[in-house]
Amino acid sequence: MVEKKIQLPFWLRRIFMVLAVLGPGLITASADNDAPGIATYSMAGSTYGYSFLWLIVLITVGEVVVQEMAARMGAVTGKGTADLIRERFGVKVTSFAMLCLLIANMGTTVAQFAGIAAAGELFGISRYITVPLAAVLMALLVLRGSYRHVEKVLIVLCLSALSYVVTVVLIRPDWGEVLRAAVVPRFDTDPAFVLAVLATIGTTITPWGIFYMQASVADKGVEIEKYGLTKADVVFGAAWGNVVSAFIVICTAATLYVVGISVESAEQAAMALAPLAGDSARLLFSAGLLGASLLAVSVLPLSTTYAFCEAFGWERGLNRNAKEAPIFYGLYIGIILVSVIFVLIPGMPLFQIMWLSQAVNAILLPVLLVLVLRLVNQPVVMGKWVNKRFQNILAGGLTVLISLVTVVLLVSTVLGHSV
Repeated sequence: MVEKKIQLPFWLRRIFMVLAVLGPGLITASADNDAPGIATYSMAGSTYGYSFLWLIVLITVGEVVVQEMAARMGAVTGKGTADLIRERFGVKVTSFAMLCLLIANMGTTVAQFAGIAAAGELFGISRYITVPLAAVLMALLVLRGSYRHVEKVLIVLCLSALSYVVTVVLIRPDWGEVLRAAVVPRFDTDPAFVLAVLATIGTTITPWGIFYMQASVADKGVEIEKYGLTKADVVFGAAWGNVVSAFIVICTAATLYVVGISVESAEQAAMALAPLAGDSARLLFSAGLLGASLLAVSVLPLSTTYAFCEAFGWERGLNRNAKEAPIFYGLYIGIILVSVIFVLIPGMPLFQIMWLSQAVNAILLPVLLVLVLRLVNQPVVMGKWVNKRFQNILAGGLTVLISLVTVVLLVSTVLGHSV
């Protein structure tokens, strides 16, 4: 007897197909609103009001283009970014690129542990307890392959960032003013403003995000002929993450900037959610901060280690033991250990660490963007899937913009005043 198969409606099958490929894009989107991301957007909104909304619109376009390039390279080549850099540019360029990646990723890992410390201190728990405990716990989960069991829980905690969207709906800001700020650029050469611009760029378009995206697509074995759904995931993830980012800026501007509070601590940042959560604002804020930090701590050091070992041809992978891949395990543990020690230095300002690390990301980002642009435009690497002209214009323009803003920061800092 032939068993009759149930045929699902076409629209339902399409939904299941989309859900089956969702992953790298949404995880990267969650990472956009991690601890340093929340700190940076809160600082920007509370200090400069709606002034950074135009920048978020601009870098949303930039992130979509950059992340799509990385995903497409992963699908076409089946290789990671570091592997391609070594193959096409040699050891010297690879070493410089990996140094930039290590500095940027180390800074962001430090920022994630700072987020864990800040979340704990909101409830009077010392960083000397929460940070080492989180480091040991997440390292064990990752190294023993148990991380996948808690990843969904952490992503759910990250969804607390949606509370900013709900808060904005409740407080009803002046949407005309919001829209004007989103389309009319404002720039100031004051060093503090320029540094905030770099931090906002660096927490949105991250060096580690590029490497993670390409490696994820390559590891999933996505074929370029079936790349459409993966592309949709990447584009949607990048755009959605920045919608939430914009709402964090709007929320902090409408609740804190208007009363003259410029965020310098997690406790002050939590106040932005008071219209929604009232006395539970600290709990809601700390849950999001902790979930996002733990998610990033689980992924970031490991992705850095994979990229490094891939670049230099060293043995790598959790399927190998420490004797087979000593550099892989040593680098992974070293990144976590150095980050933990840095955060535990007495008097270390947690919130400042979180957003300053993102400025470093932006300063180093053009190095990697130039290499990625060269790779994605080489027919020998990409075949017929090289960049289109508008993609090169947008990605190239972003690279030039970040470089110019960095120069402005250096000049204005040296002169000690606006130029």
